[in-house]
Amino acid sequence: MPGIVPHRHCVICGKAIESDEVTCSDECQETLEKERKKQRNFMLFMMAGFLVLLILLFIFSPKT
Repeated sequence: MPGIVPHRHCVICGKAIESDEVTCSDECQETLEKERKKQRNFMLFMMAGFLVLLILLFIFSPKT
């Protein structure tokens, strides 16, 4: 469409930004990094929980 400059939107606040950027400001960048860290920690916690359950399953499974 003529007249529309190629752009993206900030993944945090939704403001229009240059097409090669991900966030619009340092504040949004910090928020994005905090969210990614939370997601990584949650994923590690879930994997550790799954591993513990798997180990418990093998330890307490009936022997035949």
